Amino acid sequence: MSSLRELYQEVILDHNKSPRNCKEIANATHHADGHNPLCGDKIKVYLVIEDNVIKDVSFIGSGCAISTASASLMTESLKGKSESEARHIFERMHTLLTDEHEPESIAGLGKLAVFAGVREFPMRVKCATLSWHTLMAALNRKGSEDGPATTE
Repeated sequence: MSSLRELYQEVILDHNKSPRNCKEIANATHHADGHNPLCGDKIKVYLVIEDNVIKDVSFIGSGCAISTASASLMTESLKGKSESEARHIFERMHTLLTDEHEPESIAGLGKLAVFAGVREFPMRVKCATLSWHTLMAALNRKGSEDGPATTE
């Protein structure tokens, strides 16, 4: 188990050091701002959704290693997914991070499973879920029509 834990730590550190899809999307159809006042993490999530499919997703912001890695891995996992698939992945991630019992299918989450150990550190759960809650705020409110959504 310790070798698996080390691999998970390497993935988190890699995504923190070199976050993927860390950029502003000028033509985003959806966006939202998120803030974790407990540790100061701030994020903005951008989505380009066409025909109910996430064509592009990105984030900008500042945060701890877990927050940044979570946002980076989230963006990688959502490109090409439908809105409904994105909501399903959110639910599975929320369960992974908050359920005290081992979720039934970590394997189905791919690289996102690296966050399974975070639930052992309750103060870090908000760091790992910030980008996901911000994603949901973006999906629920179109930034170009309704103004930015905020999650705190």
